[in-house]
Amino acid sequence: MKILLIDNEPEIRAVLKEMVLAWSKGQHIVDEADGVSSGLQKISTFVPDVVLLDVEMDDGTGFDLLKQLVNPTFQLIFTTAHNQYAVQAFKFSAIDYLLKPIDPVELNESLTKASMKIANNTLQSQLAVLMQQLSPKYEHEKQIVLKDIEKTYFLKINDILFCEAEGSYTKFYLVNGETIFVSRNLRSYEELLAPAGFIRTHHSCLVNPSKIKVFDRKTDNGILILESGHLIPVSQRKKDFVIQLLENRG
Repeated sequence: MKILLIDNEPEIRAVLKEMVLAWSKGQHIVDEADGVSSGLQKISTFVPDVVLLDVEMDDGTGFDLLKQLVNPTFQLIFTTAHNQYAVQAFKFSAIDYLLKPIDPVELNESLTKASMKIANNTLQSQLAVLMQQLSPKYEHEKQIVLKDIEKTYFLKINDILFCEAEGSYTKFYLVNGETIFVSRNLRSYEELLAPAGFIRTHHSCLVNPSKIKVFDRKTDNGILILESGHLIPVSQRKKDFVIQLLENRG
């Protein structure tokens, strides 16, 4: 693979290059750039398969660089030291990232995943979701990227009815009646969707509160009835919280 390292710190680029060549399987050609301007030039002339892109650089950010690209065809791996807001956006867009100081095992895993996806590139659409997350749009207008074994889905957050735990998997129920299985646990999506108002009503359910139609108190803890007709259990521990949220909304 042709791998481009874009980072403003020469010491970091040197360590990254050494780790790529020592740890990553296969034959690789590695090139470097130190910022937005030089990175854009290298992308044009080197035509990398994979780009490891720093978030914060001297002449701008990795996001500034990406905004200037038209239909990028490489696999992207962000590198960042501490930008938690950016990490949240990476998770929404399913774009890979590595936290500094970079672990060689994690780097190898990321490059291995990237090598398997080179022929099936969805980066342009994923970048649209990333930029949306970094903009001050309303939460219901924002999107999330989900991947199963065969497909990549680009969903509006408000098109999600609820999420259900299925062991280490999560099952998404959508307003159009479709369901999507994703190989990540419900806890990880609870952290992602909490800022959009999603609530954990039960150990197995994460619900979009805008889709709740009725709170039925016939059972001990109550049941939520969604606009779609789905019945969502409420745990005893969550009951008071759910009632308070529903009474205060609107």
